[in-house]
Amino acid sequence: MRYGAMNFPVVPVLDEIDRVAGLGFDYLELAMDPPMAHFSVLLTHRLAITKSLQDAGLGLVCHLPTFVSAADLTESIRKASQREMLLSLDLAAELGAEKVVLHPPMASGMGLFVVPTVKELAFEFFEKMVEAAAERDMPLCLENMMPRNILAVEPEDFFAIFERFPNVLLTLDSGHAHIDDRSGSRLRGFVDRFADKIGHLHLSDNRGGGDEHLAVGQGTIDFASLVSNLRQRGYDDTLTLEIFSEERHELLDSRRSVESLFARER
Repeated sequence: MRYGAMNFPVVPVLDEIDRVAGLGFDYLELAMDPPMAHFSVLLTHRLAITKSLQDAGLGLVCHLPTFVSAADLTESIRKASQREMLLSLDLAAELGAEKVVLHPPMASGMGLFVVPTVKELAFEFFEKMVEAAAERDMPLCLENMMPRNILAVEPEDFFAIFERFPNVLLTLDSGHAHIDDRSGSRLRGFVDRFADKIGHLHLSDNRGGGDEHLAVGQGTIDFASLVSNLRQRGYDDTLTLEIFSEERHELLDSRRSVESLFARER
């Protein structure tokens, strides 16, 4: 298992590389969002970023932009958002990322009244991204989303995605899966049905009401059951702790907790 941490995009990326390396993580998950991690900023500093990662012995996973509208009902907004995604994907490849994480578009605004239309636009967008990722020989890991996203929330939503795009992998996000489902059935469902498709993990805790990005053990997610299920199915790849706390020890404590769970005898 390799453990990673995510940058805070309002902080210069070179500073975040130093922070993640200093905490002893195996790789940086680079959130490619403005103001400091937009692809245009990263492009300017790409040589320094590559050297800093190499010097620190850090691997790289790239998280494509989060705050865009790639299935927006307004064509100009949709095209601009998709351009941001494709240019970010280009840079991720240039930086040598081993995989990229993609947030599915969300239904919002008037899209909430025409969800099938938004879903069709989302699939058109997926097709472009899957083709572009394949051309760059880069694994594309689609993330399960929180309920307010409407699209790509339930395990059942991914059957059609994986049928149409068999090379797409799943980024399993524990926090998203737990929102409005404190029983854990949605999270179990993803592992039970798509264990062979999981290519990346995002782990954080919450209390079931929102995406709080708490340290492991501060919310109500049953991590012991989740990790046991993943272990039994042989998961042993990248795991990013998406814990956004100013207290660095919470990030390290969470890693130790998860490592301990994975180390238990089967």
